[in-house]
Amino acid sequence: MPHVCDDCAREFTRMDNLRRHQREQHAEESRGGTKDRVMGRENSLDPDIFDDDSNMSFESDTEILNSSDREEETEDDDDEEIESVTSEEDEEETEDDSEETDSELDGSVTSCEEGEEGEEEEDTDEGDMEGEEEWALYRDSTILQPLNEGEVPQQVLKETRRFGRTGTLEGKRERKSYKALVEDPMLRYSGQYQETCSDLYITCQVFAKGKPLALPVQTSYKPFSTRWNWNEWITLPLKYSDLSRNAQVAFTVWEIYGPRKALAVGGTTVPLFGKHGMFRQGMHDLRVWPDQESDGAEPSQTPGKISNNDDQMTRLGKLTKKHRKGHMVKVDWLDRLTFREIEMINEKEKRESNSMYLMVEFPLIHFDGVEYSIVLFEKGADDTLQVRTQAEIVTVPDPEMLMENLVESKHHKLARSVRSGLSDKDLKPNAATRDQLNLILGYPPTKAMSLEEQDLVWKFRFYLTNQKKALTKFLKCVNWTLPQEAKQALELLYKWQPIDVDDALELLSPQFSNLMVRRYAVSRLQQAEDEDLLLYLLQLVQALKYEDFNEIKRGLDTDKTRHDTVSSTDGSYADSMVSGTVNVISQDGFHPLQSDFPTRKPEESIPVTHDECDLATFLIQRACKNAILANYLYWYLFVECEDQDNINRDQKVTEMYINVMKRFSQALLKGGGECRKRRSLLAAQQTFVDRLVMLIKVVQREGGNRKKKVEKLQALLADPEVNKINFTTFDPIPMPLDPEVQIKGIVVEKATLFKSALMPSKLTFNTTQSQEYVAMFKYGDDLRQDQLILQIITLMDKLLRKENLDLKLSPYKTLATASKHGFVQLVDAIPVAEILASEGTILNYLRKHSPNEKGPYGISQEVMDTYVKSCAGYCVITYLLGVGDRHLDNLLLSKSGKLLHVDFGYILGRDPKPLPPPMKLCKEMVEAMGGQSSDQYQEFRRLCYTAFLHLRRSANLILNLFSLMVDANVPDIALEPDKTVKKVQDKFRLDLNDEEAVHYMQTLIDESVGALFAVVVEQFHKFAQYWRK
Repeated sequence: MPHVCDDCAREFTRMDNLRRHQREQHAEESRGGTKDRVMGRENSLDPDIFDDDSNMSFESDTEILNSSDREEETEDDDDEEIESVTSEEDEEETEDDSEETDSELDGSVTSCEEGEEGEEEEDTDEGDMEGEEEWALYRDSTILQPLNEGEVPQQVLKETRRFGRTGTLEGKRERKSYKALVEDPMLRYSGQYQETCSDLYITCQVFAKGKPLALPVQTSYKPFSTRWNWNEWITLPLKYSDLSRNAQVAFTVWEIYGPRKALAVGGTTVPLFGKHGMFRQGMHDLRVWPDQESDGAEPSQTPGKISNNDDQMTRLGKLTKKHRKGHMVKVDWLDRLTFREIEMINEKEKRESNSMYLMVEFPLIHFDGVEYSIVLFEKGADDTLQVRTQAEIVTVPDPEMLMENLVESKHHKLARSVRSGLSDKDLKPNAATRDQLNLILGYPPTKAMSLEEQDLVWKFRFYLTNQKKALTKFLKCVNWTLPQEAKQALELLYKWQPIDVDDALELLSPQFSNLMVRRYAVSRLQQAEDEDLLLYLLQLVQALKYEDFNEIKRGLDTDKTRHDTVSSTDGSYADSMVSGTVNVISQDGFHPLQSDFPTRKPEESIPVTHDECDLATFLIQRACKNAILANYLYWYLFVECEDQDNINRDQKVTEMYINVMKRFSQALLKGGGECRKRRSLLAAQQTFVDRLVMLIKVVQREGGNRKKKVEKLQALLADPEVNKINFTTFDPIPMPLDPEVQIKGIVVEKATLFKSALMPSKLTFNTTQSQEYVAMFKYGDDLRQDQLILQIITLMDKLLRKENLDLKLSPYKTLATASKHGFVQLVDAIPVAEILASEGTILNYLRKHSPNEKGPYGISQEVMDTYVKSCAGYCVITYLLGVGDRHLDNLLLSKSGKLLHVDFGYILGRDPKPLPPPMKLCKEMVEAMGGQSSDQYQEFRRLCYTAFLHLRRSANLILNLFSLMVDANVPDIALEPDKTVKKVQDKFRLDLNDEEAVHYMQTLIDESVGALFAVVVEQFHKFAQYWRK
C-alpha cells in the first residue's frame, strides 16, 4: 500500500465527512437540484470540500467565495493582477456549524443566494459543463474534481463570459455616534442598527474625463442575512468600442435611509484600462471609501487601488499571478497549503486596515476555446506616444550573421538537382501560376526576384524555353557556384528561343560573369545591323570592363603567334597614346598608325575561328568591316586608354583597354587594303587632334581680352610653320565627329571664340563636298556626359520613328576625343532668350521667317507642326533623363521651327537651381502654340502622352544601356553609380498601366506650366547674364 502523508490524509478525511454530512442533512436539498447549482452540472458527484478535522486555526467570519481569482493592482503597476484566494472556516466545526457553513456554501457558489436569477444562471452553466470535468469553487482555491476519485485534483482558473460582476462586500461598518443619532433620529431605522446585514444595493456608472458616458446601472434587490453577497452580472449600456483610454467605472454602495431616500455607504473607482491599454480581467478587491459617493474625476477621490509597495497583499498577489500563469513549478498538495496561508494573510491585512472591500469580477473573453484580451486601439495613437530620447542601443553579437543557411542551401540543392529535371520537363503551369510567371517576366532588369520566384522560374524552365523574354530571368535564378546547376543552365541555354539584341545587352552587364553566357550574348549581337550596333557601341566598349581580362590578353598573344609577328623595341602606338606623347606623329605631317609588326603582305580577310567569340574580338571584327564603326570604336577606346588621371581607376582596366587597342591595330594592319587605309586615316585624325590641342593651349595662355585671343587663334591657324602642319589645307580625312564628312581644311577668317569661361573655339571646315561643316572644339571640358545623353536621345528618336512618330528631334553629334577635350556639332539655331529679346515672342520669330496667311497665327502649318512636335519630344525626353539647369539660353530654336536642348551638364535629377519643374515648359513656349486653350497645345499634350507610352515599352533597353555605364567616368553617374539605373527607372513609372501613365503625364505637364518658382529663377538667370555681358 503506498504511503500517504498526514496532510493528504486529513484532506481526504474532510472529503468523506462532507459527503456523509450532505447525505444525512441535505438529501432533500440535493434532490431539489441545489447540488447541481454548486457543481454546475446535473448528476454530479458530491462536492469536494474540506472538513476541518485538523488543528489549523481559521477565522470564523470568513466565507466561501465564488472564485479563486482575485487581482490587486497598484498605481505603479496598473496592469498587475493579484489573485486573491479565500480562506477556510475557523477551528473545529460542530455538526450544527457545518450545517450553517453548507448553507453559506450553497449561496456563495451559485450566482445569487436562493434566488431565481441565480438558478437561471446556474442552469445556463449546466449546459456549458456537460461532457466536461466538474467544477467546485472554494475559499482556498478552485479545485477541478475528476470523475475518477483516484485522480489527484489540480489547480485551475474559472472562466466567465459576462461583462462584469459584483461580488461581496467585506468589512465592518462603523455605527454613528449617539450624538449623530440624537441629531437625526431616522438613523435608528437605517441598516447600521440592524442586527442582521442590512439591505444594500450598488450603482455602477462609467466616466471619462470626469463626465458620465452613460446612465448608472443598479443591482437588483436581494435580502441579506449574514453577509453582503450580490453575485450579480452587470451589463453597462456601452460597447467596448465606445470606451476611451481614460474610461473608469465608479461603484457606490447605497442603503435605504428613509422614504425615497438613500444614504451612501461608500464608493470606489477603478480605471477600465491598464497602463498598456488592456481591459481589466478577473477578480479585483477594491477599497470602499466610507460615507462617500464614488466620483469619476481625474484623479479620483475614491480610488479603488492604492499604491503601497510594502503591502503584503500586493506582494503575495504578484506571486499568485506568476503561479497561475505557469511561471512557477506547481505542486498540488503544497499549493493548497500555500493558498490557505495566503488567504489568511489577506484576511488579516483587510481586518487590520479597518476598511471595507468590494470584490468585483471583470469578464474573460473566450472564442473557440481561446482566451482573448480586449485591447484599446486608437488610430494614430502611436504617433503621440512618448519615446525615450536617450535610449541605449545594445549591440548583441550574432555569430551566424552573414553565414550560409544550411536549411535553405539544402532545399536549394534538392529543388534543383538533376533528378528534378526529369519530372520538370513535362510540367505545365495552371492559370494562376501562369499569371504569376507573366508578372515575373514583366519585371524591369533592376528588380530582384525573391527566392520563391526564382524557384518558380526554375521549376517551369522547360515550359519557358519558348519565351525569349524569359531567358534573362532564368539565368538570374541560377547559382553559378554549383557545378551541377550551372551545367543544367548551360545545356538549356542553346535550347532556348533566341533572344533579341536589346535583351542580349543585359547579359553583358556585371551580373553575368559566366564565359558561356557572355559569349551567347555576343552571338546574339552578331545579328544586329551596323546602324543598330552603332547606337550601342559606347555601352559595349564599357562592357569590356566586365570581360575576362586574361582572355583578352591571350587573344593578343594568339594574334601575334598566328601572324608570326615580333614585338617592336620602342613600344606600340597604343603605348604612345597612353603615355600622352606624340611620338607616333612624324615631323613632316601625317603617316599611318605605327605597328608592332614588320611590313608584310596582308591577308585578304579577318581571321574568324568560330561563330562565338568574346566581346573584344566581335567589336574588332565588325569595326574592320565598317569605317564608321572603326572611327567611333577607335576614339571610344582611346579615351579609356588616355583616362589615367582617374585615381579610382583600376590599372588592370587600363591595361585591358590598351590590349584591345593593340589587337584593333593589329587587325587593321593585317586586314585588306581598306583596313590598312582605314588605319592610316585614324592615325591622321590623331595627329590633327593633337596639333589642334597644342594650338588651343597657346591661345589660352595668350593674355588680353577675347578679341586679342581670336586674332591669335586665326594667326596660328594660318601659319603652317608654327605647329608643323598646315591647317588651312591638308589631305582629306574623315571628320572625327562625323566620319561620313571628309574635311580638307579650316576657314581661318571664320574661326572665333565663344563668350564663355572656357572660350571654346568655333571652327568652320571645308569639305570634299564643297560645303562648310561648322563644329565647336572645347578644351578643358569633359564631354563624355553630353556624348552619352545625345546618344540616348538619338536612340529614343529612332525608337519613336519605328512607331511612326517623328517628333522632329535634332540630336546633334558630340565626340569626346579625350577626357579634357572634344568636338560638338553646331546647328543653325538661336537661343530662345535672344529671340524673346529681339522679337518679343516666339510667334513673331516664326512668323517673320515662315509667314503664311492661311496658316495658324500667320505661320506656315508645317513650321507650326514642327515646333509643336519638337517641344513635345524634348519635354518627354529631358524629363526621362532628368536633365537639369534648363533656361532659355540653352533652348535653341531654328527657322524651320525645330526646338532643341543643348548643354547637358546636369542629368539624372541634378539641378543647380532650387525646386526645378519636372520639365522645361515655360509660358513663352505655350504662348507660341496659341495658349492652353488652342488646338496646337492640345496636340502637344497628346504627343507627350504618345511618346511617353512608346518609350515606356522600350524601357528595358534604355535601362540596360545605363546599367552598362555605371562604371564609366561620367560625372553625374560617378556621384551615385548604384542609384543611376533606379533614377531612370523611376521616371518611367513602370508600376503604372498605360491609362495611369497618361494621367501621370497630364499631372506633370500641368505642374510644369504652372511652376511659379521657375519663372522667378528664369528672371534671376536673365539678370545674371545681363551683368555678365
